[in-house]
Amino acid sequence: MSKTYRVGLSDFWIGEYPVTQALWAYVMGDTDLAAPSYFKGASQPVEQVSWRDIDRLFLPRLNDKTKNNRPEGTYYRLPTEAEWEYAARGGKYEWQNPTAYSGSNQLEEVGWYLENSQGQTQTVGLKKPNRLGIYDMSGNVWEWCSDWYDTYPDLGKDITLNPTGPTHGWYRVVRGGCWNYPAMGCRSAVRSNDTPENRSNNVGCRLVLSVPPIQ
Repeated sequence: MSKTYRVGLSDFWIGEYPVTQALWAYVMGDTDLAAPSYFKGASQPVEQVSWRDIDRLFLPRLNDKTKNNRPEGTYYRLPTEAEWEYAARGGKYEWQNPTAYSGSNQLEEVGWYLENSQGQTQTVGLKKPNRLGIYDMSGNVWEWCSDWYDTYPDLGKDITLNPTGPTHGWYRVVRGGCWNYPAMGCRSAVRSNDTPENRSNNVGCRLVLSVPPIQ
């Protein structure tokens, strides 16, 4: 079992759904990566996109396309692992009634996984949301985080503010489980990783919109 440690997070906005194939095509439509997904469907999550595809191609184009439609000082990015887990667990409401999966102790209610996915990704938003109104954080596709992967640091009772993970590594963090994993692999606590160049039909992403600090 992975160690746990205490973190503090600044405000952030996170996507209600994983990035869909429709959104990806809107941003990447004039490139060779306009339709990378193995399973096709405009409202299904995009997959077969690497961490580098997202970081070096998709996010810069998205931020450029939306520069006149975002609040000043904000920009789109991948969530840190700590932000992802905070959102998946329902934020401050988690401590009132903890759940194994994002929004329920019954994965069938909130996620697509090995037993119910029919062997593919599914349209986002069909299952119940968690307490923050966020969908599909358990199952459907693994979601890239911005962090390099490593074991959690041993910090005792200290609180780390806005952790971003190691400064270097071989693998990037993915969280949430996916359509071809058993239920145990879709728990909110489960951590996994992948090489930043890899493209898989069970790995996608979710956006965060950064919130500028209060002056």
